[in-house]
Amino acid sequence: MNPYTLPDTELERLLHEDTPQGDATTFALGIGARPARMVFRARDPMTVCGSEEAAAMGRLRGLRVDLHAPSGTRAAPREPLVSFTGPAAGIHAVWKSAQTLMEYLSGIATGAAELVAAARAGHPDCAVVCTRKSFPGTKAASVKAVLAGGAGAHRLSLSETLLVFEEHRRLVDAAPADCVARLRRRWPERPVVVEVADHAEALRWIAAGADVIQLEKWSVAAVAGLRAALREHPHPPRLAAAGGIHAGNAADYARAGADLLVTSAPYFAPPRDVAVSITRDSGADP
Repeated sequence: MNPYTLPDTELERLLHEDTPQGDATTFALGIGARPARMVFRARDPMTVCGSEEAAAMGRLRGLRVDLHAPSGTRAAPREPLVSFTGPAAGIHAVWKSAQTLMEYLSGIATGAAELVAAARAGHPDCAVVCTRKSFPGTKAASVKAVLAGGAGAHRLSLSETLLVFEEHRRLVDAAPADCVARLRRRWPERPVVVEVADHAEALRWIAAGADVIQLEKWSVAAVAGLRAALREHPHPPRLAAAGGIHAGNAADYARAGADLLVTSAPYFAPPRDVAVSITRDSGADP
């Protein structure tokens, strides 16, 4: 279920950000060495993400950790996610950084899972892929959350895919077929994706041999019309609906004939609440 775990160097940075000169309160109270127990639980239903990072943070501060819900798990309210035992100094040093990271990533993962479920209700083979429009500096964590929610990555960077926008075409003095041929000569193993604004433009690039036609801000009816026009096509391209795609309309676009739903919506999903309890360590189960 877990796509990958963020490196310790990144987790150390997050921990240090919250305790640059230590934990003043725990130090002043003189409780840093006391044995403590901390349990993270789901407050509401969620698709979990970031539990491996929370666990790793605990280990970096010398805590014993039990990971109950790996990323990608669908957790019910009150279900334990991660538990930590060890000195109170380590517990308090890890608490907010680990909790907050899990809340944000679980929000993205839950939003992605809801969108995937909606798309598959419209058509079981429709895929959901997320753009690279995550908050700058959070790409690795955000992509992990998207994958944990069952979606895929549309493009991780400009280096990864061939996606021709209108903004490219304004600077190219070549016919569509020549553009596609040039792209294939330079990057023969990569599909050619072209974003189009209307039906006529889509047909021009389909005739030119594009592998994927991205339909930017098309209505459901317009997507259905293009799919109908391709019914007799011997090698139809894949159709990717993009722009304004969310859980409320995903099923409609999937039913209309979109093979892919391209979206940024999960990145803006609200965080999922992770409840935290900290007690003296009694050795009890969560």
